[in-house]
Amino acid sequence: MDQIDSRVIELFAREPRLGVLEASRRLGIARGTVQARLDRLTAAGVITGWGPDLSPEALGYPVTAFLTLEITQGAGHDVVATHLSSIPEVLEAVTITGAGDMWARVVARSNADLQRVIDLVLTEPGIDRSTTVIALATQIPYRVVPLAGAAAQSAHPPPGT
Repeated sequence: MDQIDSRVIELFAREPRLGVLEASRRLGIARGTVQARLDRLTAAGVITGWGPDLSPEALGYPVTAFLTLEITQGAGHDVVATHLSSIPEVLEAVTITGAGDMWARVVARSNADLQRVIDLVLTEPGIDRSTTVIALATQIPYRVVPLAGAAAQSAHPPPGT
């Protein structure tokens, strides 16, 4: 990662439908350089997709909650993850340390609908129990783009540091 990579990522994150030619004009670098950077960043797994970002709220799912799941010893996380992936309202699940074994971010149409989603999650026999926290407001939405700038800075520290 360098400053050019960071600038390319930031521009395409803001305007993902922008063409490579227009990006090269705005960035002041050759079209071939922009394309090569995009290809390299994609091949390296830094850029993971070009799909549209969707709003659960606009799709009719304004309630967000986080479930802490306790998994039966020996049941395995993969079995639970496979079950969770079959539930459309489960947006994300991660294995954790500390209290609980897995966190799942879920959405629902209402608080009453959240109970339906939780009940569906708990149909997996490998889950012993769950606790739920409902999100009231999003203070910082999920973001990764600032990391590109930080990675570029740490790869090439300013002179004198």
